[in-house]
Amino acid sequence: MAPAKSEQRVRSAALNRDTNETKIILALNLDGGAFPDTTDSRLTSGGEGHASQASLSQTIRIESGIGFLDHMLHALAKHAGWSLALHCKGDLHIDDHHTAEDVCLALGAAFHAALGAPTGLARFGSAYAPLDEALSRAVVDLSNRPFSVVSLGLRRERIGDLSAEMLPHCLQSFAQAARLTLHVDCLRGDNDHHRAESAFKALALAIRLATARVPGREGEVPSTKGTLST
Repeated sequence: MAPAKSEQRVRSAALNRDTNETKIILALNLDGGAFPDTTDSRLTSGGEGHASQASLSQTIRIESGIGFLDHMLHALAKHAGWSLALHCKGDLHIDDHHTAEDVCLALGAAFHAALGAPTGLARFGSAYAPLDEALSRAVVDLSNRPFSVVSLGLRRERIGDLSAEMLPHCLQSFAQAARLTLHVDCLRGDNDHHRAESAFKALALAIRLATARVPGREGEVPSTKGTLST
């Protein structure tokens, strides 16, 4: 008789991040499906926001207070295969910096907690994503060494209600807290909305590949040094 297969760990996390600048509640499941039992009930109650979507495999509900950031995180969650619920109340009376930065730091921290020990995983992922005339490339390494190189080539000062300069900073903040090595480049495109969105979609696809479980390599560390924790 073949040995029974052990149940796979649910890769999910919930957190609260509370500072004088932002108050964030967040729940994440890297494989879609249900949120953890520790999820703040405020994330699953109330009305639907514009960055909300529910299907059999995913629940997405994002309210950062910055519409274009919600749109980018919605695309990231959808194409990475995540369930993601996020609410932020930030000091937008000052500007968008603290809110955008802290949301992405919180998302990165939740990603790192949900991922857990990076064993049995592909570790590396790379992908291209087009959006009409725009084309972006993303390359990800679950290295536990935070590093990012981001080149989006944006020309507008703002896209919607988000400062264009915050888009690469958001990706850098996510990589820092998620402890990823991350390279994202927009290779071409005339429209800055398209350039940014194609970049977030490429990142989503690369993350989905990097975090994929590899059959037959359960418990194995995908590193020649034998660890990705130090």
